[in-house]
Amino acid sequence: MIPLYINYPSWIHPEIFPGIPVLGLIRWYGLMYIFAFGTAFLVLKQLLKEGALDSVASDGTKQKATEDDIFNFIATGIIFLLIGARIFSTLVYDTSGEYWKKPWLIFSPFQNGHFTGLAGMSYHGGFIGGALGMVFWCWKHKRPFMKWADAMCTAIPLGYTFGRIGNFMNGELYGRITSMPWGIVFPTVPKAERFSVKFDTWVVPFMEKIGMEPTGTFVNLPRHPSQLYEALFEGLVLFSILWLVHKKKPFDGFMGALYTIGYGTFRFVIEYFREPDADIGFRNSKNPIYMLTSFKDISTGQILCILMIVSGIIIMTACWYRNKKKLESKN
Repeated sequence: MIPLYINYPSWIHPEIFPGIPVLGLIRWYGLMYIFAFGTAFLVLKQLLKEGALDSVASDGTKQKATEDDIFNFIATGIIFLLIGARIFSTLVYDTSGEYWKKPWLIFSPFQNGHFTGLAGMSYHGGFIGGALGMVFWCWKHKRPFMKWADAMCTAIPLGYTFGRIGNFMNGELYGRITSMPWGIVFPTVPKAERFSVKFDTWVVPFMEKIGMEPTGTFVNLPRHPSQLYEALFEGLVLFSILWLVHKKKPFDGFMGALYTIGYGTFRFVIEYFREPDADIGFRNSKNPIYMLTSFKDISTGQILCILMIVSGIIIMTACWYRNKKKLESKN
């Protein structure tokens, strides 16, 4: 029988140059962040050429945006994004309580005397932090927040694609067990849960179904490559949708709201295939996290996605109403 699964490529390591002094500290995940921010800059540069970032000041003069503006805008957003992503990851998703007791460890690149970088980032924390960074920059430079947020939200998904590819290269944030032929057997470091061939009665029939031969007492089963699902739908597909409509947006704030709703929706669905953090599990049940047993099982990520969708709808409604009142006042 032809195996109905894929082994994670043995040549992929978190480090770009594994085993080489100094160069071994350079990781794919960090490189993907550089690609992500670089891609966002290129998209914003194109929007700049289209005049999407030009505005009118309170005194009636035209404010023409420059490349320096978008560079500083992105730089400010990145700083706030990283702060928010790290704080959320350590204070919300980490259940050990260590970071609450020792908050100085939140931004420490060392763990137990070893250099790890800032391992652990939360998208939703980054979303909040990035939004605050954009608010701060627009307030400081007296630019219309909704117009600039629209541009940034149009650029984010394409860059986000690289971030999830970085997660795949790290062999982390994998999905739940699957018998689909594209299921991947991820490495056990970071440790994917292994199952007992002897005591877990469902394991042997599952292995027979996918053509996997037992090689020991415990086995590592194939999982959904949920990182790649996210790279595709929350990245490329969402970007394509936003890019197709960005020139036809009916009012400022529309693109930001559409991104928030779109990301929240795609992520909510994909969370059914992605395994929740083991120390958190589901918020409403004790069902095993490694397998989809009920669509009623809700993860922390899905709760945050629901909040994103609701927030996006509120923002879109408020911006529509504001635009309507503005048009009425002109007539």
